[in-house]
Amino acid sequence: MRFLDSAEISVRAGKGGNGALSFRREKYVPRGGPDGGDGGRGGHVLIVADDHIQTLADYEYRRRFIAGNGGNGRGRNQTGPSGEDVFVKVPCGTIVNEKGTGRFLADLTVAGDTLLAAKGGRGGRGNARFTSSRRRSPRFSEMGGDGEARDLVLDLKVLADVGLVGLPNTGKSTLLSAISGSRPQIAPYPFTTLSPNLGMMDFDNRRMIVADVPGLIEGAHMNRGLGHAFLKHVERTRLLVYVIGLSENAPSSPVDQWNTLR
Repeated sequence: MRFLDSAEISVRAGKGGNGALSFRREKYVPRGGPDGGDGGRGGHVLIVADDHIQTLADYEYRRRFIAGNGGNGRGRNQTGPSGEDVFVKVPCGTIVNEKGTGRFLADLTVAGDTLLAAKGGRGGRGNARFTSSRRRSPRFSEMGGDGEARDLVLDLKVLADVGLVGLPNTGKSTLLSAISGSRPQIAPYPFTTLSPNLGMMDFDNRRMIVADVPGLIEGAHMNRGLGHAFLKHVERTRLLVYVIGLSENAPSSPVDQWNTLR
């Protein structure tokens, strides 16, 4: 699956069900009291971190997520069913911001972390809720509330134990393939790696995630080359390993490479 580290989605929660306008009707009880039940709440849209997912590619084309509406209340004080919730699964390390305002909403770093992205509308109250000492037979009920809707920006920052950092064409992908089971694209020209490649390495009875991130060039902090797209993926790594190219295809001398990386 193609790696994608940024996506925009629209989420809409379900509308709450309407409260019921109903009166008790039974044999030998000609004038029963109000028994209209409440409407069910609208479904929520929740964004959940899942450690089995490595990319946001699923949301390149599927961008709208709409939860179910709550059911209407019924007689005999029966509450309507709640709307069906929708779960949007994202990789661990995903940051969620509100589109337009840029407001930060969540940083989902651990599997199971959950953001209530859009809250379902409240169910309307049935007429049984409006009885009082002065109002014995209310002939009205309440409409269900609208669910929340918003546009969101998902931004993935890769979570890895080790990040392989180096200039383009210095052998980072080759090193990753040698120490793990990963099979990244390898070629003798710059910028073969345009997105992070992840590999698993067992060391000292511990499994580590190693990331081969796109090649760095001087001035990346000013968004040159792959710029910020590179820097965000090394932000969370626990350890950076500088890879210095020594072959004839290396971009510059080892000393110059080291000075650039520092």
